[in-house]
Amino acid sequence: MCSESTNTHKRQKRMLPEKPTGDPDFFESLPDDLVLSVLTKLSSTATSPSDFISVLITCKRLNGLSLNSSVLSKASNKTLSVKAKNWCDSAHRFLKRCVDAGNIEACYTLGMIRFYCLENRGSGASLMAKAAMKSHAPSLYSLAVIQFNGSGGTKNDKDLRAGVALCARAAFLGHIDGLRELGHCLQDGYGVKQNVTEGRRFLVQANARELAAVLSNGNNKQPLLTWNINPVPSQPPQLRIISGSSGCPLLSDFGVIFRFKRLTRRTGL
Repeated sequence: MCSESTNTHKRQKRMLPEKPTGDPDFFESLPDDLVLSVLTKLSSTATSPSDFISVLITCKRLNGLSLNSSVLSKASNKTLSVKAKNWCDSAHRFLKRCVDAGNIEACYTLGMIRFYCLENRGSGASLMAKAAMKSHAPSLYSLAVIQFNGSGGTKNDKDLRAGVALCARAAFLGHIDGLRELGHCLQDGYGVKQNVTEGRRFLVQANARELAAVLSNGNNKQPLLTWNINPVPSQPPQLRIISGSSGCPLLSDFGVIFRFKRLTRRTGL
């Protein structure tokens, strides 16, 4: 009888939870699915590679989950935009892992780096083509430029018709440079039957979209660009840049030169 009570007491003692020796680690209690969801959101919205890397090096668990294919496949172009001065083997391996995870932006970025910087033309073009097949507009336009210039080959390797076709596809997807290049091709009859009217229409669309993109990046409280109507009676209206803005990259396709005048605050000093 005494032996049974002793055994029961021992079993109950073993079943009692151990007292915590320090502060509880709530992070370790979070399920992986929840952490992966947060990391995926981070990789897709980060404004620089450091935003993502700083989390990756925090601890062993975050490092492992950050390199999960579901996270890397959603990494944005800003997360992948490694500066040239920071380029190293580990950055190359990171981009390669993103490519293996199916990240289209990584295919384009690594493809451009290999083609133009590492002079690995075949591998670079292959990665860009992989992204282009997924309707990635910048990849389509980059491949068009390669076809126009015969990059990585000889002058005989130029394929103007293929370049125009790639440009048209990029333009259809809303790529401004592709739209402008297609306009020039049609206007000049470069690789396609000349159609001046249609070409100029595309050029107007490209410039309008570019200007709209610049304006959308301005301060909502103060317009980025303003027209100064008839500053001098004998001169045309001038486009002014509000002080503190970076300017407008609008190209003058029709011989129109915008005269930028930076506004400054006048004081009585």
